Amino acid sequence: MEVSKAQGQTNPNEAFKTTWKGFERINFKFEGREAHLTRPEKPLPGNPWLWRARFPDYHAEIDSVLLGKGFHIAYINTNNQFGSPKAVEVWNKFYRHLITTYHLQTKVALHSHSRGGLFAYNWAKQNPEKVACIYADAIVCDFKSWPAGFGTSEGSKKDWELLKKEYGFETDEQAKAYSDNPIDNLDKLAKAGVPILHTVSLNDHVVPPEENSLVLINNYIRLGGTATVSPCGSVVQKSNGHHYEIDNPEMVVDFIISHSTKNRPLNSSTYHQIRSGLQNSQIQFIQNKKGRVAFLGGSITHNGGWRDSITNYLENKFPETEFEFIAAGIPSMGTTPGAFRLVRDVLSKGKIDLLFEEAAVNDGSNKRTSTEQIRGMEGIVRHMRKFNPSVDIVMMHFVDPGKIETYRSGKIPEVIKNHNQVAEHYAIPTINLAKEVTERIDHGEFTWKDDFKNLHPSPFGQGVYAHSMIQFLDNAYAAHIENDGKITAHALPNPIDAFNYENGVLMDITTIKLRKGWEIDPAWNPNDGKKFRPNYVDVPMLISNVPGSRLKVTFEGNAVGIAVAAGQDAGIIEYRIDKGEWQKLNLFTKWSTSFHLPWYYTLASGLVNEKHRLELKIAHEKDEQSNGHACRIRYVYLNK
Repeated sequence: MEVSKAQGQTNPNEAFKTTWKGFERINFKFEGREAHLTRPEKPLPGNPWLWRARFPDYHAEIDSVLLGKGFHIAYINTNNQFGSPKAVEVWNKFYRHLITTYHLQTKVALHSHSRGGLFAYNWAKQNPEKVACIYADAIVCDFKSWPAGFGTSEGSKKDWELLKKEYGFETDEQAKAYSDNPIDNLDKLAKAGVPILHTVSLNDHVVPPEENSLVLINNYIRLGGTATVSPCGSVVQKSNGHHYEIDNPEMVVDFIISHSTKNRPLNSSTYHQIRSGLQNSQIQFIQNKKGRVAFLGGSITHNGGWRDSITNYLENKFPETEFEFIAAGIPSMGTTPGAFRLVRDVLSKGKIDLLFEEAAVNDGSNKRTSTEQIRGMEGIVRHMRKFNPSVDIVMMHFVDPGKIETYRSGKIPEVIKNHNQVAEHYAIPTINLAKEVTERIDHGEFTWKDDFKNLHPSPFGQGVYAHSMIQFLDNAYAAHIENDGKITAHALPNPIDAFNYENGVLMDITTIKLRKGWEIDPAWNPNDGKKFRPNYVDVPMLISNVPGSRLKVTFEGNAVGIAVAAGQDAGIIEYRIDKGEWQKLNLFTKWSTSFHLPWYYTLASGLVNEKHRLELKIAHEKDEQSNGHACRIRYVYLNK
């Protein structure tokens, strides 16, 4: 094994790279234990992998063949724990780490030798849905055989004492009474349809197959499981028959590949539309070695997870590039808020080279109309490209239960159709994670309830998102860039909707002339223990809770709205434009009882682009759930 130049670490816990039989190996500490992941030169779609349990270099010819065929190989050192519950818990955490960090396939093939069988089967029985298949050679299936030596095996007194201590057994009798060895409780594994293959030596006097593999195989078959045992009769046998050459290693490799790939995860690329691609940002990152990347969206963008994976990916993909990352996700925000806060939260930072935009969940759940969804998304795109014509944009559609139902009914969610209309018109790449997650669930790869869990994804779900996005970026950045490659302006065709919000701005409320009943709190804070959002606390807020109080705002543009903090005392307002008909608007939302929710209410759009007057007054009536008449305006927003 050769240590690569990347090893030069000073921290003993820092990951470093080596080569193993010509393949890259990442070595790191996990839970204080040595671990490594060996990577193939060209991974198979879905990243299938083999997990070695104990003795990772024994029969390593299987590993090298699998690596050559596109498998990853993983190992963590839980030596001297004999597959105990504590070791299994480490394995649980290690599995989650590999799935979320390296985006490996959710079903893993297990390979164990000797006492490694205690690890592999004890973990597999707890996690049958995560196991593609189990291959084992000469494994311990019952610790009463080895290391205890209560049968025909001579056992190992030293290892027996270590095992008892690890499991918490005070006496041999307690250990004998233990009923969760690999030979026991195989029903869930059999029900999950996990195929198993064991090789044995009939001359093995250390771990006799009659007390181990043959017992497990028979128990498994009685439960309806699929099991094969292959005696190896080669003359090359050592250690009292416990070590032997595998008669047919090709059979083992075929077994692992077949069961790891026959229900191979769907290819994420199916759900990607690269369209005009990301060549401009690629040239910028490679040639100019600077990059400003922004993430605009709601809570799924605001929270950590996939966004961190993308920043890590870009830094590793372009190691010489100095990046600035702008996290502009605010919970509850869709395309309408995005279009109007774009200057404040994104463009004020400078020229953006790459923008990730998501809004399908909030645009749908917030009941934005199709017109608003198109005007908001198109406004973001046009405003970005007027500011920087060469900016690359990636549009993402995230998943929620409603979108899953719609796709299963054979339809496309309305919000995704609307956003895709904008993406197609401007040749913007899209990543349809809503459809991908739906079809991968229906393909049996994971479940919403146990794995993805919520529209705010679990760590597992964040890994699914990140895996798809990284595959998209790998494909988008696959083209070779010439040294003289030029950044070019994207086409800016005529708009889909002439009233899109491409000139959205936020109006400073301190410029509004106050009238009786209204005041500006320079640093508003509810101080009531309720939740709030960034930029909506300890900031100026234009406030009235007096029924009948009026406000007049003169503005210029073709759209106007108010961004409010709609808490438990949110009231009802009446408003009109240019002395038109009065209209009512209830500011109280279904979340207001527990949240001072920031909400963007568009009061008028499609106006002639000239000067207008907005009149607003607090109504005497209120929502029956509200305990007040409050109107708290953070911003008046305009499309000029």
